[in-house]
Amino acid sequence: MSPAIRRRLRTPSPGAVLVLLSALAMAGCSAPSDDGRFDAQSASPSPTCRVHQKTEPGRRYTGGPRADTGAVLEMMRYYTAHGTKRFCDGRGPTATDREWTDLYARLGGERAHVTAR
Repeated sequence: MSPAIRRRLRTPSPGAVLVLLSALAMAGCSAPSDDGRFDAQSASPSPTCRVHQKTEPGRRYTGGPRADTGAVLEMMRYYTAHGTKRFCDGRGPTATDREWTDLYARLGGERAHVTAR
């Protein structure tokens, strides 16, 4: 087989990609959405205080078998390491913060790692 034919067989056409994506969306096999993204303070790998979460947990964290494993593990790691630190503004947790810490506990995290401060 010539290299040109092999290249065409390996590279799907834009039309084929569109058909595949349409079929996945119709079958309900789309990836979890980015709604409800957790703020793990990535710019500061070792924060001295916590920020309040702005959005409640989205499907990437609550989607069961379709959840984003990497995102869930990042959230779990963050709370295990930093969940007992005070909030940067000195206030207590918001209702949204509590939704995240409840999710952490439901997923197996120890409640002692997410004290309310």
